[in-house]
Amino acid sequence: MELWDYGSGRLPPQSLERTVHPKSTEKEAGASVYRVLLIDDERWVRISLKKVIEKTGLPFHVVHEASDGLEALDWLKIGEADLILTDVKMPVMEGLRFVQELRLNDRTQSIIVISGYDDFQYVQQALRSGVFDYLLKPVELEEMRACLTKWMNQYRPPSDEAARRPASLSKPLEQSPIGQVQDYIRAHLSGDITLTKAAALVHLNPSYLSQLFKQQLNRNFIDYVAEMRMEEAKRLLSATSLRISEIADRVGYSDVAYFSNTFKKWNGCTPSEYRREPGKGLSGPEHEA
Repeated sequence: MELWDYGSGRLPPQSLERTVHPKSTEKEAGASVYRVLLIDDERWVRISLKKVIEKTGLPFHVVHEASDGLEALDWLKIGEADLILTDVKMPVMEGLRFVQELRLNDRTQSIIVISGYDDFQYVQQALRSGVFDYLLKPVELEEMRACLTKWMNQYRPPSDEAARRPASLSKPLEQSPIGQVQDYIRAHLSGDITLTKAAALVHLNPSYLSQLFKQQLNRNFIDYVAEMRMEEAKRLLSATSLRISEIADRVGYSDVAYFSNTFKKWNGCTPSEYRREPGKGLSGPEHEA
């Protein structure tokens, strides 16, 4: 066995080899992994796209899959994604309508539209909606890699340090009790919303919270909840193909007839009539109760 003179100041051959040929990757260097939300109504397509993304070798990870735009919007109320890949033609809520709804809700995620339609009209509409890119199915590995690389170069999310910053440092002022209750109502429209529950959320007396609503929003708590439910019902009638009974359930009404009567009192027409109005939404027997 060869003895090495460590007093010479030179590294032994094994150490020299490790020094000259270091092996490191981006992930080992602590690079960010970007979160991807994948939307397509066909499960096998989602599986295929997920595999293509993985094969690119780029730091992207699919954190959630959704079968339509409405399901994706629901998930985004509690989840976070840096990049969204969405199909165009889907049931319930199609991809381009999803993009519009996302922007109306002030969401800023970058979006890549994936479609089987080589139609310039779709491309134009998608680009006008502010999407980052448009890919045609089937998406080849090199096309996906080029698209994701372009996104990394142009639209990197905030640094890891900023992302790790406590929420209390991101918001200059704590949200007001009324603001917290408004967020609570919007997130629980399908559930049993009561003044008592809302007051407990912000540690206030129910009577005092009721007074705050009248002072700051010029309406009582019950009317505000009903208004929010009716606004969400109108949005779903316009933006989705859900049946009226399904919409009623999503906005907190188990009785469709009662929902329809309440809707008419607020809007002057029934949900079916509202949906049939030009430019308001989808129509047809398959979308009725």
